[in-house]
Amino acid sequence: MTWLVWALLSATFAAMTAILAKLGVTGINSNLATAIRTSVVVVFTWLIVGVSGSRGIEVIPARSWGWLILSGIATGLSWLCYFRALQLGPASRVAPIDKLSVVLVIVFAALFLGERITPAKALGVLLMAAGAIAIAR
Repeated sequence: MTWLVWALLSATFAAMTAILAKLGVTGINSNLATAIRTSVVVVFTWLIVGVSGSRGIEVIPARSWGWLILSGIATGLSWLCYFRALQLGPASRVAPIDKLSVVLVIVFAALFLGERITPAKALGVLLMAAGAIAIAR
């Protein structure tokens, strides 16, 4: 499968996550809900690693470990904030604001990874930001 198929699947599962999380966080502590979800993700991903025969954990460079650990911390913080936002607001308004992460990724990729922002990409960023803000109002 191509990156586009994987990205579309990711978007589909992310949309399902918002709806399922909104249903699941009702009436319970949002941090507890995040911990439950995260535990499921941990078990599920290690099962996938085992089933797929992925090997090589012993040769991962220290630098990669550092970046992955920081990414994990950022993911955890994102999920904690997302679940709290879902608990407090409607999923149809929380999710578009959360997806402003796409806008931020493009900006951060330009700033920190040297990726180029083309005129078309800049227009897309502006449209995504405007759309998220319009939906959230």
